[in-house]
Amino acid sequence: MPKPTDPPRRSTLASGLLTAFSLAVVTGLSAAVGIVIARQFDRGAETDGFFAAYGVFLVLVLAAGAVRVAVMPPLARARDEGVFGSVLASYALATAIVALPALALGVLANEWTAAQLTGGLPDTARQTAAEALVYLVPAAVAHLLAALAASALAAHDSYGTAAAGYALGSVLGLALILWRVGEDGIVACAWGTLLNGGVALAVPLAGLALRAERGRRTRLAVGSRLAELAHAAALPIALQAFFVICLRFASEVETGAVTSFTYAYFVAAALVSVTASSLGIVSSVPLTRAVLSPERAARHVVSTSLVSFAAVAAAAGVFALVGEGIVTAALGPAYAGDAGGEIGRLIVALGPWMAASVGVTITFPMLFVAHRERALPLVALAVLVPHVFMAWLAVGAFELRGAAAALTVSTLVVLVVLLALLSRQVLLSVARGLALGAIVTGGLALAAFGAAALLLPATVAAVLGVAAFCALLVAFRGLGLRQAWGYLRTLE
Repeated sequence: MPKPTDPPRRSTLASGLLTAFSLAVVTGLSAAVGIVIARQFDRGAETDGFFAAYGVFLVLVLAAGAVRVAVMPPLARARDEGVFGSVLASYALATAIVALPALALGVLANEWTAAQLTGGLPDTARQTAAEALVYLVPAAVAHLLAALAASALAAHDSYGTAAAGYALGSVLGLALILWRVGEDGIVACAWGTLLNGGVALAVPLAGLALRAERGRRTRLAVGSRLAELAHAAALPIALQAFFVICLRFASEVETGAVTSFTYAYFVAAALVSVTASSLGIVSSVPLTRAVLSPERAARHVVSTSLVSFAAVAAAAGVFALVGEGIVTAALGPAYAGDAGGEIGRLIVALGPWMAASVGVTITFPMLFVAHRERALPLVALAVLVPHVFMAWLAVGAFELRGAAAALTVSTLVVLVVLLALLSRQVLLSVARGLALGAIVTGGLALAAFGAAALLLPATVAAVLGVAAFCALLVAFRGLGLRQAWGYLRTLE
């Protein structure tokens, strides 16, 4: 129950828009870093090595996002029960214990780790990865702790402070990169990432200090918190490992393939993050306070996913028409022609993966609300091994398009398993709802962008295609989008 002194709660839609705006700022500034790398260092062994190390950072940051959504429900309950301070301290200790092995591999054994990541790439790639790991892994650990602090603020129904911390960290990190990259090389991008993580942690910590709500003392139970974090992080780490595994096989295609696939993945993951991740984060606490029936769970997944599908479909349509031009304009002349066109086509190929990832992102937090998370480590192990063989075969047969296909299939399998863990009823209801939503949204996008492409030059067709797609969404809102929007507005 809210305390008498608490401010009125925002709706989930309002909090989601606030969080989405923060993620959009962070994503935009991260994109700016990618543009700096592309324009300063072109496309080759050095960028391949940096992005191989950056994949490790992404694994840990995705784990941080999982921690954020997983600990929100118990922290919200702890605050209502008056034991908030002790529960938060136990999570902090457990997170620190988890971070130590990662720091050892990234800082103390960085040369060995870099060699495993870069495979058959030139020695320049290995050296670049080894140097970057020393800064990227501590940056990722800072994000792990920042996620915990953000979850603690969410238990107070506060999302703005953490959002400001992430945005400010991104601004300062980019500023450092722009200042030093010309003189110090690509390692300056790792320095900026570390500064970003430090600020993202410091701001929500300051917000927590101002609230300073300890409550009654209770047993820390660090062991049980470690188990909870394992349940929370195992599957997200496996999902990000899907990408890292595909990168590893992409390194065998040709020099520059790792860089191309990474840029395409960044764009696709950014769309999922800004839409689905923001809504998944802010809905955890409201769902904890509600009764989560199978009907409510199915409605939540379908309604939230439909809002995200629209953004994914629009982006895929734009990149299908003018992807090469966008990539070349953003990343520079080194990506003109075949390189830029390849990235644009890969973004479109990742469209089904984006849709599957939206479903996974929305469903994942609900497992913790429903107390169905204990099987997640087993699920992670069960899906990871087949993905290795699938990615190996797919990349060998279809190169980078095969990597996109392997990501899609493995992520769809994870989505089905997560829905089944909630209940068979949820699985069937959501499968029908998401399939219909994907068909309707994809069909409207195909009609809007396809008709424009037949009649107009590509650039004009892309602009008018977006306008036509939005108009069609409004015209056909009765097929589910209006109900989805209404649901999110009333969830609080």
